[in-house]
Amino acid sequence: MKKTLLVVAMAALSTYSYGQIDSKFGIKAGLNYNANGDYFESVGEAARNPDRNVGYHIGFFGQLGSRVYFRPEFVYTSISSEYDNDDFKMKKLDVPLLIGAKVIGPLHVFGGPAFQYILDTKFDGITINDVRNDFTVGVNLGAGINLGMLGIDLRYERGFSDNEATFINRNVTTLPTSRIDTRPDQLILSFSLKL
Repeated sequence: MKKTLLVVAMAALSTYSYGQIDSKFGIKAGLNYNANGDYFESVGEAARNPDRNVGYHIGFFGQLGSRVYFRPEFVYTSISSEYDNDDFKMKKLDVPLLIGAKVIGPLHVFGGPAFQYILDTKFDGITINDVRNDFTVGVNLGAGINLGMLGIDLRYERGFSDNEATFINRNVTTLPTSRIDTRPDQLILSFSLKL
């Protein structure tokens, strides 16, 4: 996996260094909506309680190419979810490596792998140390509109595999241990500015 990332990065840098591809750099920020369990059932719950399962992200991106492009991103994300009426919070670094293409006018579509590294997790005041994998892989698929230096995109993120955290319940009336999936499905709304 690390060798693949290294090859992609070296190919992108070598193409950039020869000046054959248009390059851009910018910042991005936006909101994340996280789903627990059935995605469409979770979206229905969000319509009734819009403040649940909402987080934010901020980061930067590079882009090589214009009509067809490669866009690596480095993003800090903070998300919150609700499990059995308790809050689960997670802070992570996301690194999507996206391939995209302009479709019509300012409209473009994109997709690619998204690497996630968990920085911190908390469940109702309890820090969860036993996350199965701090590093996981998912996929991003989405579409966006670029209007000059400004851009907006909406994407769907899904993990390729479950990543669970185990914690011990302090409430003795329930089961002694529980599991939480730390790789939820997400809808991500981003606003970007090319610098």
